[in-house]
Amino acid sequence: MLQTVLQSWLLLLHQIPPNPPYFRAKVLRRLNRLGALAIKNSAYVLPETDDTLEDIQWVRSEIEEEGGEAWVFRAETVSGLSADSLRESFRNSRGVEYKQLLELASGLFHSLGESSAVHESERRKLARRFEEIRAIDFFDAPGREELETIMEAIDRKLHVPAPQSAAKPGVNDLAGRTWVTRRGVKVDRISTAWFVRRFVDAGATLRFVDPDRYTHTGGEIRFDMFEGEFTHEGDLCTFEALLRHLKMKDAALDAIAEIVHDIDLKDDKYQRPETKGIAAMISGVVALHSSDEQRVEEGSRLLDAAYAALRRSSS
Repeated sequence: MLQTVLQSWLLLLHQIPPNPPYFRAKVLRRLNRLGALAIKNSAYVLPETDDTLEDIQWVRSEIEEEGGEAWVFRAETVSGLSADSLRESFRNSRGVEYKQLLELASGLFHSLGESSAVHESERRKLARRFEEIRAIDFFDAPGREELETIMEAIDRKLHVPAPQSAAKPGVNDLAGRTWVTRRGVKVDRISTAWFVRRFVDAGATLRFVDPDRYTHTGGEIRFDMFEGEFTHEGDLCTFEALLRHLKMKDAALDAIAEIVHDIDLKDDKYQRPETKGIAAMISGVVALHSSDEQRVEEGSRLLDAAYAALRRSSS
């Protein structure tokens, strides 16, 4: 994880104006989602990584755009708090969240009979919350392994045999379809939507849905969704899986697939030089726009430019 001999920290100090009244609560929710630790009123700390630095800078920008003031400092020590005590505070915070989620997961496990849509919906909610906590568990908080074990047990009990992705439509059966994905699109779904409209069907309709309330109908193609026609396969992200299905020979598209893979899966498999820049720009699009269609539209402009540059460099 992030523990090192010398841990660097990011410290956010802010002053938020009283109006609009909802904005202070919005900032607090955002900081909580990032896993920031409150050390005093209007003072928050995070361990320094590329991701946390980018996240905290976006919070600073949002505060300033609403007329407030915010400052981000990098520090190797935080006055009055040792590195060990800060780590322990982070671990305690995540440990409480793991414990709360474990209670819910245990209740679901003991209530399971035959597989049902209701139980599957609850499992998905728990799994998403688990991923959210795990993403900000910087220092291996207690309770994580126990929760992983019971989540795996729930999955086995609900999915025997394990569900398979829906059959993929043929290459000639992709046009004129509605493409459906989860709300809150980020790099993999933005890139896949761009690819569909750029290379598969320029007039493709996109739907962004709550997966817990979505019912699949004919004529729709699901991507990056549970049991979707196109979704993650092994270590392939959705974009890669769709590109492989179409068997397109395009070096620039292959390069974009590698970039999307590393941003989405965070495994640094390809380490292309363009990845960090595109990751930062996509993060900016996500931060600026709450509308999924706007995210796809703005992200598509970025990907059009990246594709043009990569085609030139590969020719």
